[in-house]
Amino acid sequence: MLFPSENLEDFVRRVFVAMGNSESDAAITAKSLCLADLRGVDSHGVARLSNYVRLWEKGRLNANPNIKIVHETPSTAVVDGDAGAGLLVAPKAMAIAMEKARNVGTGWVAVKNTNHFGIAAAHSMLALEQDMIGWSMTNASPLVVPHWSKSKFLGTNPISVAIPAGKQPPVVVDMATTTVANGKLEVAQRQEKGIPYGWAVDKDGNATNSAFALKNGGAMLPLGGEYGGHKGYCLGSLVDILTGVLPGANFGPWVPPFVAFMEPKNESVGEGIGHFLGAMRVDAFRSVEDFKVSMDKWIETFRNAEVVEGHECVLIPGDPERLLMEQRLQNGIDLLEPVVEDLQSLADKFNIDFINVIKC
Repeated sequence: MLFPSENLEDFVRRVFVAMGNSESDAAITAKSLCLADLRGVDSHGVARLSNYVRLWEKGRLNANPNIKIVHETPSTAVVDGDAGAGLLVAPKAMAIAMEKARNVGTGWVAVKNTNHFGIAAAHSMLALEQDMIGWSMTNASPLVVPHWSKSKFLGTNPISVAIPAGKQPPVVVDMATTTVANGKLEVAQRQEKGIPYGWAVDKDGNATNSAFALKNGGAMLPLGGEYGGHKGYCLGSLVDILTGVLPGANFGPWVPPFVAFMEPKNESVGEGIGHFLGAMRVDAFRSVEDFKVSMDKWIETFRNAEVVEGHECVLIPGDPERLLMEQRLQNGIDLLEPVVEDLQSLADKFNIDFINVIKC
């Protein structure tokens, strides 16, 4: 079913208002969430809305958070998200990072006491509007084994970096430090399909193609698989330290899970989950004009790389999402029937007229 993006965003806004968000905060939250659907990351968009509602019902998500700086220097800050949705906390933390970058060249903000923040690119890309390079990362539900382990100690722990260009579109890296994000397994479950080997292992550490591996006690694998998993493990560890240990959030197996089939541990080593946001002013290094000329040259060079048989072109990081966003803005967002049913249930719960989310 196709739905106009602006209608979905308005529906999400109304759900968060019904939970207690202010109108302005709900608008920020809805924009962050729905950008995932626009960019084709369907696993992190409106399909996740009921998860935020579930956390709110359990008292784990504060719909009206007092987000504040608890420690800072001219170029850094630690932000307490007051258990708010990361969809709201992360954009506000990035605004602080950009303000510091405007003042001193770069700004870095570590966040604690927050929740799941959707796609990392939603926050790194905010810096593009200011001719800055944006950084965004978060730790996440402990679903991932360290290399050569059966213990679930890490999350998918994504990293995003957004880099402006001139005539060319920006370069936007947005990647989990696992082979795929957990949401891809959730999509496979809704579609009643298996998953490729190399995505996950069962509870005994053996390779599996079951989309229900996690719910059955299994785990996800670090990026790189059997022979290169040490590299994904290193990247995931780096994110966990910067987002968890540095600001005083929970880390490793103590990160409060976002998924419904796991409950938080009785003990904690910090507050909530953590994010890390950064902004680097391009002109703190060289003139914006010269940098953009060089970036355009870089992009054009890689686009013109010789293509192997069976492929049409070489893609630049962010190309697939950008192209899909153009299509979906024009044609609407295609939602699976289980997702539509889930949204209808939320509409009934909060007495929102779902008919206003008309199909294209």
